Amino acid sequence: MISGYRAVVSPKAVDLEITAFVRLRLASHEGSTVDAVEERLRAIPWIVEAHLLAGDWDYLVRVVTPSFEEYERLLREHLRAIPALSSIDTTFAFGVTKPLTPLPVHRDGANRVP
Repeated sequence: MISGYRAVVSPKAVDLEITAFVRLRLASHEGSTVDAVEERLRAIPWIVEAHLLAGDWDYLVRVVTPSFEEYERLLREHLRAIPALSSIDTTFAFGVTKPLTPLPVHRDGANRVP
């Protein structure tokens, strides 16, 4: 199933120089809390991906901003404003070693690692 088509725009072409991967931990896992957090994450335009995780962290989000100063503003005004978060941990990316690629789907249905 194809879920859509998109153009891939270089972040630098639109002055989004900083990429950060942010791990988030929830203080509570009640259904209404999770729903509210996910709604807030979807509403922040600088968050371009958000993944629900298993393990020590609850979410991994990818953030793009034009500068470190703008990331700090995002952190202070948006992420820290989510009361259900108990922990925020940020790692900044220096470069991309493998950009987003098509899914490794084979015509014969044999989708296993060689």
